[in-house]
Amino acid sequence: MCSGSFAKCLGITLIPLAILCVLCNILLFFPGGLVAEDNNHITEEVFYFGGVMGSGVMVSQLLLGSGKSQGFWHGMFTSIIFAAVGVLGAGYSFIVSAVAIHKGPKCLYMNVRELHTTQFIDYLNNHTLWEGCIKPEGIVTWHLTLFSMLLVMGLLQAVLCAIQVINGLIGAICGDCCGCCGGGKRTLLY
Repeated sequence: MCSGSFAKCLGITLIPLAILCVLCNILLFFPGGLVAEDNNHITEEVFYFGGVMGSGVMVSQLLLGSGKSQGFWHGMFTSIIFAAVGVLGAGYSFIVSAVAIHKGPKCLYMNVRELHTTQFIDYLNNHTLWEGCIKPEGIVTWHLTLFSMLLVMGLLQAVLCAIQVINGLIGAICGDCCGCCGGGKRTLLY
C-alpha cells in the first residue's frame, strides 16, 4: 500500500476514535449519568480533559496534516509532525485515564458524610465496595467503563499515530509508492 493511501486509511480510523474519546470525556462530567450537584462530586481527572484535549483535539490534528500541501516532501514532513503530536495527545489521554482508574471514583460511601475515593485495587479485591458507593448510584461501573474506554482508545490511537510516523518516514525516504503499487511513480531522495 502506498504511504499516501495508508495515511488516508489511518485518518478514517482515527476520526471515530477521536469522537468517541470526546463523548466519553463529556459523559464523565455526569457521574452515574446524572447532573452533579457540585463540581467536587466529579473526579478530578475528568477536568484534565484527557479525552477532549488528548485523544480528541491533538489526535485530530493529524487529519489537518494530511490535506493538500505545497509539495510531496512538505506533505510527508507535516504528516510526521502531526502524527508525533497525535502520539503525545493519545499518550496524555492514556496516562490520565490510567491515573483515574487507579484512584477510583468519588462517591458517598455508606454512612460517611463526605465524598470518598478508594484505590481501584480495593474494588477488584472486594466487590462489596461497589455496593457501598450509594451516591451517585452506579458510579463505580460508570467511572471504570468510561475511563477504561479512554484508556484503550488512547493506546490504540498512540499505536496508530506511531505507525503513521514510521509510514511518513518511509514515504519521505522511499517516495510515495516505492514501486509497490503496480509500477507507480517512484520519487527518490537525492
